Amino acid sequence: MKNYDVIILGTGQATGTILPTLLAMKKSVAIVEGDRTGGSCVNWGCTPTKTLLASARNAHMVRRAEDFGIEVPSFAVNFPKVMDRMNSIRNNSSEGFTAWLEESTDYYRTFAKFVDAHTLEVGDETITGDEIIIHTGARARKPEIPGLDDVPWLDNKRLLSLTELPEHLLILGGSYIGLEFAQIFKRFGSEVTIIERSDSLISHEDADVSKRAKAILESEGVEVSLVSDTIKVEMKTEGEIELTYLQGKNEKKVRGSHLLIGAGRVPNSDNLDLEKAGVMTNERGYIEVDEFCRTNVPHIFALGDVNGRGAFTHTSVHDGQVYLSSLKGGDRKISDRIPIYSLYMDPPLARVGLSEKQARQQEIPFLVAKMQMSAISRAKEKSETKGFIKILVSKKDDTILGASVFGVGGDEIIGMLALAIEAKLGYQHFQNTVLPHPTVAELLPFMFSNLSEGKDA
Repeated sequence: MKNYDVIILGTGQATGTILPTLLAMKKSVAIVEGDRTGGSCVNWGCTPTKTLLASARNAHMVRRAEDFGIEVPSFAVNFPKVMDRMNSIRNNSSEGFTAWLEESTDYYRTFAKFVDAHTLEVGDETITGDEIIIHTGARARKPEIPGLDDVPWLDNKRLLSLTELPEHLLILGGSYIGLEFAQIFKRFGSEVTIIERSDSLISHEDADVSKRAKAILESEGVEVSLVSDTIKVEMKTEGEIELTYLQGKNEKKVRGSHLLIGAGRVPNSDNLDLEKAGVMTNERGYIEVDEFCRTNVPHIFALGDVNGRGAFTHTSVHDGQVYLSSLKGGDRKISDRIPIYSLYMDPPLARVGLSEKQARQQEIPFLVAKMQMSAISRAKEKSETKGFIKILVSKKDDTILGASVFGVGGDEIIGMLALAIEAKLGYQHFQNTVLPHPTVAELLPFMFSNLSEGKDA
């Protein structure tokens, strides 16, 4: 039976973050992975979806060519070629990661189960570790809907295996996965319908953000049905999937060729036999950790989506940085990080810190600066005027509390605002900063002359 200094379960982005340091410290490391190397980001999340997003945007811009004085007689979306490009990029990333792991570690290509707090069963072998890191991620949640087991429904993983473009894609869920795929496939030429049970898309966002997202998607022809509770799914004789839902008291039906479920995620903790190691989970299955990603068993850590303390690649990476800090006697904590993320519809929605809704819930006095993208010269020059910028400022000390940049370049601009929040800078520092012209960001310093009470509308 082999013993290792560290055993890592899963090959998501935290693994790539911590492994170089462990190897530099001359630790013996075993990696265990039963699925594709690289986890969700490389295989079913960021890399493939943003590759598809780029292809979809190109199709969209060709359709808009006349807006820029360019005449394109005709064009077509070659969906198999689009998917080949996506697969080439994600496969190269996964294969490169695999080669590194096979060269640098003992790489077990199987799933693991705990035998006890130090022992794991990996296929036909048993190994032990002085320290064990659980980084097994999360998967799509399957909702309890009558008839769902009888139809070939898709999650974000299976959708990426399609070889033919869906004629009509039904999407259950109006959050990150649903919105990104809705716009992508609409731009490829599918009909798309989103069914969302709440009264707004991305319902945790401020009302003005949710309304604008809906308006953008509908302007491109995506059908959106809110306050719609799915009650049944059926496969019809002609090969269509029929979804029955209640909208208020009215029963409605919609048919499509494919059904994508984007109704949340569940942690991959249920097949590890955690009870044999004494590792605690919460009522939703997420592994409970302290501020340093340590479980209730001192030598076992949980990083990334499986601990429920973040749901993004960058939060997994930060978990890895927190773990390394604790390994070296540092004091970085999960709670130190400022929430930041981007939703990659087009234009992107980038968020950092508090929303208006959250600031009110926490009873934090604030002012708001807001500017429509249609008022920004650089956005007009690019004919990318959808969206807006909104920044929250503390009434107490003039620091930046949060921001939404919903518009062209927002996913890059948000980093500057994140740095301001991290450094606890007053907004006056923006006013004193010279930014290059012509850019979208150059308007940030001037926004603060129009601070007012927020309305979240």
